[in-house]
Amino acid sequence: MQRRQFLHMTSALPLAGTTVTFGKEENLPREDIERIPVSLCLNAYSFNSLLINGEMSLEQLFRFAKDTGFQGVDLTAYYIPGYPDVPADEVLYNIKRTAFRLGLALTGTGVRNNFTLADPEQRKQEKQLVKNWVIAASKLGIPHVRIFDGTAKPKGYSREEITDWLIDDMKECAAFGGRHGVMICYQNHNNFTTNAAQAIEIIERVDSEWFGLMLDTGSLLEGDAYQEIERLIPYAVTWQVKEMINKGGAKVKTDFARLMQIVRRSGYRGYFPLETLGEGDPFQKVRALCRQVSSLLT
Repeated sequence: MQRRQFLHMTSALPLAGTTVTFGKEENLPREDIERIPVSLCLNAYSFNSLLINGEMSLEQLFRFAKDTGFQGVDLTAYYIPGYPDVPADEVLYNIKRTAFRLGLALTGTGVRNNFTLADPEQRKQEKQLVKNWVIAASKLGIPHVRIFDGTAKPKGYSREEITDWLIDDMKECAAFGGRHGVMICYQNHNNFTTNAAQAIEIIERVDSEWFGLMLDTGSLLEGDAYQEIERLIPYAVTWQVKEMINKGGAKVKTDFARLMQIVRRSGYRGYFPLETLGEGDPFQKVRALCRQVSSLLT
């Protein structure tokens, strides 16, 4: 089995009453591809300020997501009490129970790591952060932990050298994730990587069944963002779908009709987390975005 085919399969999370089909999506009849669902999820970062300031609890976040019509929540670890440390099991299990009782899936979590640091001991600590939250994710029943590449620009090192060591770090994290049944998802966040080709190089060199792409639609700043998305979709196991996208160096509203056409053609099946950023009432913005994307799924 080709690794890319496996990544598509692992992103195919079954919904009640559906049949899981194993095999390449391009071999399915056209009408079956049109019926392949994506499951809309709320990315918790949409409520970053409220969650960080304690103005919104996780239970309130979950209830809002359920009432709005989402099927899950991508719960970044920043909002779990104790981060960057992992809290006691009781805290994790209470979060898990709350989501379950509301009928919500916890679709993913993520950390703020930096693998571009020159000091190997510092990178070791960054890897331990990822590993700690892999174990936490397994206890929460969360299928993946999102990671970044990094933001450091150490002097005296070439891009090739930095790429080599961050790939080694990601390989180690992917192997650890595999031992705990948790995927490592790399987000193209316009930090060390700025285009599809650079992200693809990292994913292909890590070359693990437990490693895939979190496709960040708002962080593709070079070339045509929609063409870049098409290049990246074969590697995507989850997303960060944002209401704004880059066009000619400026942020413009995402053309969701065009985006969903690309998603449909790709045969992607799995979770589709939505995220809003910037000014405005996040409650109103998230509701509007959910309605807009939902209308394009039928």
